[in-house]
Amino acid sequence: MVLNRHSGACEHRRFSDLFDLLVPGDVLVMNDSRVIPARLLGRKVDSPGRVELLLLEESEPGWWWAMVRPGKRVRPGMWLKFGEDDAGSMVCEVLEKNAEGHIRVRWEQPESFWQTLQKIGQIPLPPYIERGETGASREDDSRYQTVYARTAGSVAAPTAGLHFTERVLESLRAKGIRLCHVTLHVGAGTFLPMKVDRVSDHVMHEERYELGAEAAAALREAKAAGRRVIAVGTTSLRTLETVALQCDGPVQACSGRTRIFVHPPYRFRMVDALLTNFHLPRSTLMMLVSAFADPGGTGGRERILAAYAEAIRERYRFFSYGDAMFLH
Repeated sequence: MVLNRHSGACEHRRFSDLFDLLVPGDVLVMNDSRVIPARLLGRKVDSPGRVELLLLEESEPGWWWAMVRPGKRVRPGMWLKFGEDDAGSMVCEVLEKNAEGHIRVRWEQPESFWQTLQKIGQIPLPPYIERGETGASREDDSRYQTVYARTAGSVAAPTAGLHFTERVLESLRAKGIRLCHVTLHVGAGTFLPMKVDRVSDHVMHEERYELGAEAAAALREAKAAGRRVIAVGTTSLRTLETVALQCDGPVQACSGRTRIFVHPPYRFRMVDALLTNFHLPRSTLMMLVSAFADPGGTGGRERILAAYAEAIRERYRFFSYGDAMFLH
């Protein structure tokens, strides 16, 4: 779907038509974060009770924050084991639990952590993609990953990028579209709906980002020349708008952590067009695209809801493995 955010006009196109929607000099910004096999199925060391971990973030080598199920039965001081001895296994000690119910664990043999995780961990698909007790398939290992993924750290894919193939990217380069990358490690908070009545009460999850020197140079040149910056996905947009808010002057290479919450009304400082998927209701991502559909105004929600109703009538597919929307 192609949505003109100024007129509200809606077109139905193929993803391959993106070639015709972009012009030489456009800068296409993609999130190159790679999804890690963050889902682990195992048990307590001293009992047969099963546990499931979703790794969230490494605080220091061998120490991780994680979500756990069943949360009430896992307490500090417990030891958990994942995998089998003959095929590779991992053991961790539960150190603490925070107010959100997340646990901090310390893994034995941290020097082999990543190697073993690749063997026994699973790609953490969103909860609405059902794969049964066996979890993600080997097909998901490759499908739930962008072709340009490089930097490991996400627990969810930047799904707007899943539409791209190497052939599509090469055709865009040949046309004169400048491709560059940012990194934002997508956290589990991307799955969560908003649970507050007032937008101002919502607390965004924190995510790590990085903007390299090459991408910073491309953005500086584009803005100086009045060319478009096009974000592939909401994660790229959030990174770019975070950088724009923090930079006093021309964009420079930087890294840090962001809790940016884009919702109407919002004045966009960096991004001129957005390629994204169709999102879950009551999500922060719906708030973001609503803001983008009416920059600086509050009419974007109605415009997006009308577009989504049209998408439903036309039998578009929604969410991670679904269809795309181009807002310009």
